Amino acid sequence: MTTRMIDAPVGRIELEAESGALVRLTMLPTKDSSARRRDNAPVSRDDTRVLDAAERQLAEYFAGRRTSFDLPLSPEGTAFRQQVWRALCDIPYGETRTYGDLARKLKTAARAVGGACGANPIAIVVPCHRVVGGGGAIGGFSGGDGCDTKRVLLALEERDTLFAKKQRHG
Repeated sequence: MTTRMIDAPVGRIELEAESGALVRLTMLPTKDSSARRRDNAPVSRDDTRVLDAAERQLAEYFAGRRTSFDLPLSPEGTAFRQQVWRALCDIPYGETRTYGDLARKLKTAARAVGGACGANPIAIVVPCHRVVGGGGAIGGFSGGDGCDTKRVLLALEERDTLFAKKQRHG
């Protein structure tokens, strides 16, 4: 496993790659400035390439120049969680779905979808922040500063989507 810490508008992010795929993206709370390095871990060229690409693509995302990610991913989770995470990747940039929407699509319970979102090891890239509660509730978020981080990510995408619409319609 190879790790890298990067700074982002939502705070410090720890990226982890293994066997040439991104396996974890951890947003640290803004009060936690510690770099949780794993010394003694062998560094592979494939992992370094993945981390380089992830760092570049995240910078583009935060700058409003990227709306989807093109990275090899290998999140560890149950078959059900994998199914939910694939469904998250189908939610378009700048849009949201409710836990209930995904539950109906996957023929399961909204609470189960929420649990899978909370266990998502590759937040942002696997966009669990695009899942909200019903009736306008923000829902939960386990990365960074919790719901505050979720609001920042949703606002970033909403701003970029509105800007793009204005550009198209003059």
